[in-house]
Amino acid sequence: MSELDILWQQMTAFLKSFFIYEGLNWDLMLVGIGLALVFGAIWLCAHWPPLFRKHWLWAVAVVSAFLTLLAVTYVQIPLQYYAGLVLDNFWSPQVLMNWLLLAAIPQTLISGLVQEGAKMVPMVFWWWRSGRKISPRLGLAIGAIAGAGFGIYEAVWVHNQVFISGWTLQAVQTEGLLALTPFWDRFWAVALHIAVSSLAGYGLASGRGWQFYLMASGLHGLTNYAAVLYRNGTLTVNQVEIYLAAVAALVMLAAIWLRWRRSDEEAEEETAETDEKIEPTGIDI
Repeated sequence: MSELDILWQQMTAFLKSFFIYEGLNWDLMLVGIGLALVFGAIWLCAHWPPLFRKHWLWAVAVVSAFLTLLAVTYVQIPLQYYAGLVLDNFWSPQVLMNWLLLAAIPQTLISGLVQEGAKMVPMVFWWWRSGRKISPRLGLAIGAIAGAGFGIYEAVWVHNQVFISGWTLQAVQTEGLLALTPFWDRFWAVALHIAVSSLAGYGLASGRGWQFYLMASGLHGLTNYAAVLYRNGTLTVNQVEIYLAAVAALVMLAAIWLRWRRSDEEAEEETAETDEKIEPTGIDI
């Protein structure tokens, strides 16, 4: 079997793992879905997107979820695989391990560029359909929904994989809070997906789409780099989770600040425009 065949099998198995959960009971599957939806709802509440006034935002979430999954499967995995082959051709495994902190940078950058690029597709489509002119506030909302779409879907997958591995509530009794690490991780991962995508949407609406796309991709890659720091022994499991939470919280705070700052500014602009339209009556009161 050729390396290409092996790569294709890995890609196919990865894609199937998002839809097929062999041996998983329906009750646990519903728990995994419920937790993911709760995580997404918590973070979306901070953005307060007009989901019920603009029903097409639901379509943005669904398209983002499946399009990003396809991009990870057929773009990210192959790119990371061939990037690894290039490094293997130049350096020995021992050298790569010694320089892991540098050698792993291309892999983490690829993950951010591919996933944030895929999540931007429905944003760009709506921006184009709107005459390439949407408000920064709407751009933030579209981005947040696009990020939530894949973030929630990915969280469902992770939760179900955890349950398939044999996780039960008894693990909390024996391992303590450490047993809840996978769910803590997804809570902040969903926050990060929403936050960085909302920044990308803001940049698109503000006429700085590619700059904010690169920034969102870099922030995404920065969090993925925590896995490299763990593998290198620089960070422990607990430190990795703190790292992820800190980065996600800071990016989310920046996105929320932009969201509500823009709301205040737009309200002031609307008030000013209304005042300008009122014609004087010539009557002094």
